[in-house]
Amino acid sequence: MNNVKATAARLLNDNPVARWAALILIAMMMFFAYMFVDVMSPLKSLVESARGWDSGAFGTYAASEYILNVCGFLILAGIILDKMGLRFTGTLSASLMVIGAGIKFVGISEWFQTTAFCGWLDSWWTAMPGSAKMASLGFMVFGCGCEMAGTTVSKSIAKWFKGKEMALAMGLEMAIARLGVFAVMWLAPIISDRFDKSVVAPVAFCMVLLLIGLIFYIVFSLMDSKFDKQLIAAGMATEEKSPEDEFHVRDLGKIFSSKMFWLVALMCVLYYSAIFPFQRYAPNYLEVTLGVDNGTASRLFSFFPILAMCLTPFLGIFLDRKGKGATMLMLGALIMIICHLSFAFLLPVYHPKWLAITLIAVLGVSFSLVPAALWPSVPKIIDEKILGSAYCLIFWVQNIGLCLVPMLIGTVHKATGGYTVPMIIFSSFGLLAFILAIWLKREDSLKGYGLELPNVTKKAD
Repeated sequence: MNNVKATAARLLNDNPVARWAALILIAMMMFFAYMFVDVMSPLKSLVESARGWDSGAFGTYAASEYILNVCGFLILAGIILDKMGLRFTGTLSASLMVIGAGIKFVGISEWFQTTAFCGWLDSWWTAMPGSAKMASLGFMVFGCGCEMAGTTVSKSIAKWFKGKEMALAMGLEMAIARLGVFAVMWLAPIISDRFDKSVVAPVAFCMVLLLIGLIFYIVFSLMDSKFDKQLIAAGMATEEKSPEDEFHVRDLGKIFSSKMFWLVALMCVLYYSAIFPFQRYAPNYLEVTLGVDNGTASRLFSFFPILAMCLTPFLGIFLDRKGKGATMLMLGALIMIICHLSFAFLLPVYHPKWLAITLIAVLGVSFSLVPAALWPSVPKIIDEKILGSAYCLIFWVQNIGLCLVPMLIGTVHKATGGYTVPMIIFSSFGLLAFILAIWLKREDSLKGYGLELPNVTKKAD
């Protein structure tokens, strides 16, 4: 027994430097991914004037990130993750992001507008320009890689931080990733202005960063391979899974039949449907509501992740040491309702910049509370061997909302000519998420899943 403990003490993830270095590598990949996701958000007005898009086309483009995932790719991604492992799946997802970015780069480039292929794309479904269709195709491929990467990163952290600072690690990964939103809201307009109001230059810049992210994940894969060899040597894993431990497609039924899975998945889709689609339109909302230029509006919205980044380490430490995850879900949803209602009714009437920044930053607090509590809760309700599929299925349900909501918001904004109704829609999603958070807490108190318990477990002496 002493030999086993001595061996376990030498595991790579028991070294704080090693496990936090692993976290930084995968978090930076997601940082670059989040930059690419929102690189076009500060350029909405510019791309509409330069490429002939309108709010409907922009909404369809924003929704395209999730279309293939909704059509079943994320379910396949979960199977790939549980069958092929973290290293293969992560490298594949990072590669898909680079390929999708390349297609999107081609779609919005000026020379593509002069090609016969673009003319052919223009000739059908004329409500959407050929450049928007090509950009949407690239965003679809990128979205497959990005969502697959998100689930892979979640399972990677669950593996490397099992019994350790899991909530803190997941919270920091999300904070680093969201720092990409802050960075791109500042950098995209600056790069665009530097290259004579170019739509292409910011996209090209972020595409190069995605390639760097792929290299970072390959380095992480080398570390993970060494970690696996240590687990095998310690008798904590085998090179080949036993028939009992191996993932089977029929195991998906266990996920779909779980009430807790559906509560988490539905809360996830409702909450994120009021966040990510809002990000796509927020710079333009501020531009219109405050009467500022798109660069100023983007810089104002860049404060979205600031308070979240400051609070995330403390929230993670609190969750790891004290718990109260379900309670935090309720609080995060409540804050989001208040913020979106303020965007709908308060800011259009009383609109100093400090109020806009305050509301945006407070919304960022909500975006810290809910994911920080939500994702570490999944391993508590799902068997480890199907954890990858569970994360992917949650992302799949989430992507259904993220696919439909941008198109809904684009259509409503085009029909009403304003943002009041869209903000009411976002706040209604928050209300439903709050109700589900109450239900989750009740189920946890009845069944004892441990959502309110701390994540750190003490080793026996």
